Amino acid sequence: MGAEHTIVRMRWLALLLVVCACHRPPDPTPAPAPTATPTPSASTAPPKVEKVETDWCLPGLEALDEETCYVLPTLAEGKPRRLLVYLHGIVPPVPSSPQKEAVMTAVKNAATRAGVAALVPRGVRGVGPSGSKDWWAWPTSPDKHAQLARGIVTRFYAVRKKLEALAGAPFERVYLAGSSNGAYFATNLALRGEIEIDGLGAMSGGAPAPIGRTKPLAVYVGFGTFDDSTKNGAKALARATEAAGWKTKLAEHPFGHGAKEVYLDEAFAFWD
Repeated sequence: MGAEHTIVRMRWLALLLVVCACHRPPDPTPAPAPTATPTPSASTAPPKVEKVETDWCLPGLEALDEETCYVLPTLAEGKPRRLLVYLHGIVPPVPSSPQKEAVMTAVKNAATRAGVAALVPRGVRGVGPSGSKDWWAWPTSPDKHAQLARGIVTRFYAVRKKLEALAGAPFERVYLAGSSNGAYFATNLALRGEIEIDGLGAMSGGAPAPIGRTKPLAVYVGFGTFDDSTKNGAKALARATEAAGWKTKLAEHPFGHGAKEVYLDEAFAFWD
């Protein structure tokens, strides 16, 4: 009986262990279920930058399209998102020239220092002054202005929106500036109210024009001491905008004619 009793007890013990194992409470801290990695939304992906072939843009500037170069540095912190549209003077229709080099270097360096995006659109041919008729230029005669200005401004708005797409947000301040022939055209557009901007810069060029704009504009006028061809017009422009009650800065520097970085450095500070 002793041996038989022992066997029975061992069987009951084994059965009890099986029952206990089946009723073990669940783990109070189960491992979290794996989560799927989200797929980036197409709407948040950066816009695709197409490669543009053009001889208009010199090294240091990118081509937005065949006729427009841009500079897109890190935008300045603590300031509105700013855009400069800069109009060159007359430029020969060749891939490289001192005139083009001076303009693009000045815009690139000054815009990068200030943390301002910039566009350098190309003018049109057939409207240049005598002796440079077929150079890239801007329409400054009354008939050519009436014929071409609206289409050029429409083009400026289009390339602005294209650059805003690359920059990821709209620009909050837009400035229009130019040197020489570009300064005269920029001045005409701005004073007549034919383009919506927040500041005007006329460097080595510009003269009074009929003021059709109703909203006052901040106007920077820069000229060279040794630039006899434009300094009288620059002074007259400054007098006209001051008389209209517009905030105006007239700056003279010991230069001859042409685009200079200091003009833009001063203009950015003045417009701000």
